[in-house]
Amino acid sequence: MSTLAGKHIVLGLSGGIAAFKSAELCRALVKAGVTVQVVMTQAAEHFMTAVTMQALSGRPVYTSQWDPREANNMAHINLSREADAIVVAPASADFMSKLLHGGADELLSLMCLARPIDQVPLIVAPAMNREMWSNPATQRNVAQLKADGIHVLDVGQGDQACGETGDGRMLEAEEILEDLEAFFTLKVLAGKAVLVTAGPTYEAIDPVRGITNLSSGKMGFAIARAARMAGATVTLVAGPVHLPTPRGVQRVDVRSARQMLDAVQLNADAADVFIATAAVADWRPSHSADQKIKKDGSGQTPELSFVENPDILATIAQSPRGASGDLFCVGFAAESQDLLAHATAKRIRKGVPLLVGNIGPATFGQDDNALLLVDASGARELPHASKQALAVQLIDDITHRLK
Repeated sequence: MSTLAGKHIVLGLSGGIAAFKSAELCRALVKAGVTVQVVMTQAAEHFMTAVTMQALSGRPVYTSQWDPREANNMAHINLSREADAIVVAPASADFMSKLLHGGADELLSLMCLARPIDQVPLIVAPAMNREMWSNPATQRNVAQLKADGIHVLDVGQGDQACGETGDGRMLEAEEILEDLEAFFTLKVLAGKAVLVTAGPTYEAIDPVRGITNLSSGKMGFAIARAARMAGATVTLVAGPVHLPTPRGVQRVDVRSARQMLDAVQLNADAADVFIATAAVADWRPSHSADQKIKKDGSGQTPELSFVENPDILATIAQSPRGASGDLFCVGFAAESQDLLAHATAKRIRKGVPLLVGNIGPATFGQDDNALLLVDASGARELPHASKQALAVQLIDDITHRLK
């Protein structure tokens, strides 16, 4: 379940071509369990119709401070008092300037001005041409809005409707949704640094072949996202996977187990928590051919010999910081059978306080999972749920252990 579930959000649209993304954002918010009340400026109606937003939100759209549907004719008061937050997406340069100076000549800006500041946060997603975004006046306005306690989201970079390319695009709907989820998540890991490994490793046989496994990296990426939402500084060391980097997470891409170990050791000294989610290959070919190994027609298969890969989890757990407990280490075990027995033995063998087990073949590549948390006192199951929901539960469990 999303951290936004049960929230009531006023979604404001100011004028801008990015308003088409607001339709997708509205749909995503509703899907996440949010009640969405749309308020549009007159300029916004040139880019998106109120009928569209009403259909997506399931609620009548407000466009005027003189709306007769409000018995007291005070939509700016009534709508702001009901909200858990006001989100303006897109927020044009003109609208942000209006917010800065307390302008209130239409319903949306009037509502932002009249909101109870201590109870209803205001979150804006800027959207404009790259020159408008970089203009000193806009940057001064953004800085002052932040100083006034308004939460200003980042802008995206890329092609713009005008044909130019650069900063100033409104974030995509999923990016804004992720930022909103993080905004409403308690920052229980604020001030902590979390290091996560995710995905498989790839051990080359020759330039076109190698040894790997079916891990998709989804669980590790979900954990990195959940840790960042909880306020941690997160570094994600990822094997070869095709997944987008979670918002606000520093990503380091690697291929082999030895590369992963190097990256982990490079970042471990700065970490407070190490979560080894990656499915690291146990072995690698003792020799990787420089060129593709070809069939010679004899029917004979090439002879391959293997050496054991470094044990990343054990190496970090048995380092001075890991052994002293300054670095809290969490291991993962992907098994095919006898999960409790194998996970218990692995926790002891690796020397970690917490080992998380799952049945690999049942979860590789899937969006859901079930976890078994094994520590010195026994085991506790996290029942079948989405990997993101499980990641949130795991981060909560680790937070309590840190305390």
